[in-house]
Amino acid sequence: MPAEFTFDLPTIWAGLIAFAVLTYVVLDGFDLGVGILFPTARSKSERDVMMNSVAPVWDGNETWLVLGGGGLFAVFPLAYAIVLPALYMPITLMLLALVFRGVAFEYRWRTVRWKPVWDIAFTGGSAVAALCQGIALGALVQGIEIEGRAYAGGWWDWLTPFSILTGLAVVAGYALLGATWLVLKTEGAIAARMRRLATGLGAATLGFIGLVSILTPFQDDRYFDRWFDLPASLYSYTVPVLLIGAAWLLWSGLTRGRDLQPFLAALAIFVLSFVGLGISFYPMMLPPDLTIHRAAAPDESLAFALVGAAILIPIILAYTAYAYWVFRGKIDSDKGYH
Repeated sequence: MPAEFTFDLPTIWAGLIAFAVLTYVVLDGFDLGVGILFPTARSKSERDVMMNSVAPVWDGNETWLVLGGGGLFAVFPLAYAIVLPALYMPITLMLLALVFRGVAFEYRWRTVRWKPVWDIAFTGGSAVAALCQGIALGALVQGIEIEGRAYAGGWWDWLTPFSILTGLAVVAGYALLGATWLVLKTEGAIAARMRRLATGLGAATLGFIGLVSILTPFQDDRYFDRWFDLPASLYSYTVPVLLIGAAWLLWSGLTRGRDLQPFLAALAIFVLSFVGLGISFYPMMLPPDLTIHRAAAPDESLAFALVGAAILIPIILAYTAYAYWVFRGKIDSDKGYH
């Protein structure tokens, strides 16, 4: 008789959490990037245009962060209980930066005297949030010390040269996403300046990716085996090959005056980097020892939550797609979207 088919609920939920995190990174990444690039604006009108380019979508983009964090708490409670004390400082700073950035986003429209202050807050909140996300990623990659079912490391274990490097990489990458988004959504002097900036930011982002990729296999023997243990690691090499292709599309799109191609290529760079990270991690939820199945809640809880996710995620995707469709096209200081 054929074997009974069963769903591997922990793996399904790990995929859903990974999807939510990736969607947050590629969507909220470009509007954080716009904030990072805010000081490059040369007038109040340019700052208004840059902010208006993300005004309809920035808060909806952060829905995916809530979904990823809430999902982790609900279906991988052990991982959540370990991550929070291990990364308490960067996570807290990231959340405060996002809140302060959101407040600045709203308040700068309602004041004249304090508008420069809120502009600085918008830039600072965006940069700090991006840096903390990258630092948290680096701390996860280098591994979290676990004893039994609890975090056993120190208060500052997350702060290392490697985590600082990944933090700077994320800042540069988000700035690249922001620049290519503004190439897509603006015209005239802003678009031309962002096209020039995107070229340099693309080179910086790829340089950071290369450096992080070289150092990552040496953070854990299992990472090393995934990338260098032939012939099993041959499939992993498709990621750097595709990354080179995405880099070429980015460069050619910027030099040939394309609007959409550079943004899609920058998104592809992030997606491929995320895939490479997944190749290193799987089946670990928290390196080096906590696996997906060990961290998961009971199957009954996972199945119950999966029903809600099956309803909620398509609704969020549909709303997100509709918002981007409604606010498609270019924007300028006088006419808004057209």
